Amino acid sequence: MRFGILQFPGTWSDTDCHHAVSAVLGQEADYIWHKDTSLEGLDCVILPGGFSYGDYLRPGAMARLSPVMDALYAFAESGGTVIGICNGFQILCESGLLPGALRANRQLEYRCQWTNLSVERSDTRFSSTCKAGQVLQVPISHGEGNYYADAETLDMLEREANPNGSARNIAGVINEAGNVLGMMPHPERCCEALLGGTDGALIFQSIVDSVSRT
Repeated sequence: MRFGILQFPGTWSDTDCHHAVSAVLGQEADYIWHKDTSLEGLDCVILPGGFSYGDYLRPGAMARLSPVMDALYAFAESGGTVIGICNGFQILCESGLLPGALRANRQLEYRCQWTNLSVERSDTRFSSTCKAGQVLQVPISHGEGNYYADAETLDMLEREANPNGSARNIAGVINEAGNVLGMMPHPERCCEALLGGTDGALIFQSIVDSVSRT
């Protein structure tokens, strides 16, 4: 399958994502500059981590106005697979493709550590290679990963769908249609044993498997 990896000024996990899906999983991957206006031919779009536009105003607030975002809206609306990681998650929330917002960590400190993620559902295109209840070890690296949403939205996410103070210990969410995922942990940083873990590869492999079935 063909992945597109968006690059905004200040993005810096793009090469890690490219390596994970191309060198580790053997898939095609192209970099997509933020001024591009077409995502034609892509099966999955990755919004990597980093500090897009220096995180001015709010993380993701300026990136959501980039020319490529119109194409991303159309891609997601048509059912295309989208995964936003860390700053990419923040961009998806700022753009309205996912509910909620990412606030400063409760401790007001940058957090860079391994975390345990509980797989709540194994029937999504991002978790099909996992088992419900399985615990994945995936690292985080962020200063604004404190997920917040109103109680009604949180209830909905738990029906359908914490080192930083996130409401209900949420590390990631998917949209109602099930094709857009945002997560603060970095799966691209744990796809090889050399890096200390391989659980992140399960997420990317799930995406590959879901596309191959369609």
